[in-house]
Amino acid sequence: MKKIGVIGAGSWGTALSCLLHQNGHQVTMWSIVEEEVKMLREKREHETKLPGVRIPEDIEITGDLALAMAEKDVLVLAVPSPFTRSTSQKMAPLTQKGQIIVNVAKGVEEHTLMTLSQIIEQEIPQARVAVLSGPSHAEEVGRGLPTTCVVGAGNRDLACYLQDIFMSPVFRVYTSPDVLGIELGAALKNVIALAAGVADGLGYGDNTKAALITRGIAEISRLGIAMGARAETFYGLSGIGDLIVTCASVHSRNRKAGYLMGKGYSMQEAMDEVKMVVEGVYSAKAALALSRKYQVEMPIIVEVNQVLFENKSPADAVNELMQRVGKDELERDPWKSQTGKDQ
Repeated sequence: MKKIGVIGAGSWGTALSCLLHQNGHQVTMWSIVEEEVKMLREKREHETKLPGVRIPEDIEITGDLALAMAEKDVLVLAVPSPFTRSTSQKMAPLTQKGQIIVNVAKGVEEHTLMTLSQIIEQEIPQARVAVLSGPSHAEEVGRGLPTTCVVGAGNRDLACYLQDIFMSPVFRVYTSPDVLGIELGAALKNVIALAAGVADGLGYGDNTKAALITRGIAEISRLGIAMGARAETFYGLSGIGDLIVTCASVHSRNRKAGYLMGKGYSMQEAMDEVKMVVEGVYSAKAALALSRKYQVEMPIIVEVNQVLFENKSPADAVNELMQRVGKDELERDPWKSQTGKDQ
């Protein structure tokens, strides 16, 4: 049994707390919101973000960050991505040297273009930082439906240690050294999911969804490889796996926000309707900036940004994508032999 502090008590933090408790660990959940702490203690259920999932009585729920972090073997950082830096700053003076922190949020910071684990390492340099990601909606993890994820860490021992902690009969965990690739796939798929939702809102079909998923992972992988990530990561759980589920699922807040924009809502109206942080909106500008920094062509990302921030109509954005000049699907010329002659 390990002592685990879950920092953030939204839908994902709550679902992971229940999973870790079922795995036999001693779990403490923390929230900065007093009303949320009161509700979770009294109702033993997150009525607004994860209804129907019962929180066991022996999971401690607190608004005291020092208590949530004290003498813990592992800290799970589960706050929405826009709050990763501010929460890390609060955690820093309370973190012991060598403390393990697992980030489970998904995003890229807009003004620094840093991944979330890079932010944590900058703010809490004494910590050992890892990430957990993959196609894993909280609504399904909370209900105990079979799910697979990947743990990314700088060394195998840490990855395997965390694999053992999270692994269960219904939650299978793989390991990977490619922390950068995992985080880029996790963050950028949210932007593509906004586009998929827009297409659904416009009344387009499965062909359109398949095109967005396929060309979306092509954009994400091009950028990731240019930044030094491993190509195979983007065809794994935190790449194509997470992209599929986020573009297609009724649980996806990013898809839902895009769907509402496709129906004519403004970005702010859509975010207000979803009632949770739509992380793709926060990652979209960062994705565009990264594409320019690394000189990687990302047309879907460009169009999503124009819809979000430049009042471009979703229908015009789709038309723009469809009418781009013809391209080869493969990066290298498939008609040329190794000697460079046409076949």
